Order: sequence, then C-alpha cells, then structure tokens
Amino acid sequence: MASKKGIAATAIILAAITGASFLLWLVPQEDETTFIVTDYENYLDGVKNIHEVLQESMEIEYQNLRNGEITPQEYIVVADVTSSQVTSQISEFITSKPPEVWQDSYISYMEALKKFNSYIGETKVLANLIEKGSTGVELEQVIEKIESIKKESLEYARNSEEQRPN
Repeated sequence: MASKKGIAATAIILAAITGASFLLWLVPQEDETTFIVTDYENYLDGVKNIHEVLQESMEIEYQNLRNGEITPQEYIVVADVTSSQVTSQISEFITSKPPEVWQDSYISYMEALKKFNSYIGETKVLANLIEKGSTGVELEQVIEKIESIKKESLEYARNSEEQRPN
C-alpha cells in the first residue's frame, strides 16, 4: 500500500506543478509569447530546483518499477506527467531570451532538460518491455542506454553551472 500512496502523492505533486506551468497557456496570448525574466540567476535556480524534484521523483518511481513495486502502466502515467512538466520548462527556456552573458548557461541547462526528457522516454520503453515480459539482453541494452542518457543530462547541468557568469 505504501508504494500506491507514494505513486499517488508523486502524481499529485507532478500534476500540480504541470497545472501551474500550463496556466501560462490559458491566458490569451499575442502572436509571439515571450517569457519575461529579469533575474536570470534566480530563474535558472528555480528551474534547477524543479528539475531536481522531478529527477528525484522519477528515480524513486524508476526503482519501484525495476523492483516490481509498481506496474509498468502506473509508471508510464507518472512518466507522462513528468515529461509534460519538463516540456513546459523547456518551452519557458526558449521564450525567456536571456542576455548574452547568460545564454551559454541557459542553453546547457535546456540541453540537460532535453536529455532528461529523453531519459524519461527510454524508461517508458523499459516499462513496455517489462510489461511484454522481455528479459535478458534486450532489457540490459535499454538499461545501459537509460544510464548513458542520465549521465549526459547531469553533464549538461554541470556545464550550465560552470558557464554561469560570475
């Protein structure tokens, strides 16, 4: 039962974050949307904090999937909500138009988010393989790819930190 409560809590948290992000889409927009940021450091820190929460949630659910504590379908629901949130963050990055001094750091962090979204997609592939009853080499190849993408995402995030202006 605890894992079902955990899934529900994670889904609620992710849905709340996603809902708040999509409020931007409910407000009537002009032809071109610009996400106005005036404090680029704090904005990037906020995105980083959201990303860390999403990473932790996904890691917990991914381990629950691997341990058989949740079904592949339950995992896919959580993964879809998280992916939607990450896509929203990427969209905000694209429209935030940071000054040149912040561009490299922003671009690197946006790449970290894109890789994290790829990671989520590959974990869904694994969930589908588990659901089909696949074993052995095929699962191991997907798990290796998942770990590789995860490392790339973390590397982009580290690069973003290093590229921040002083």
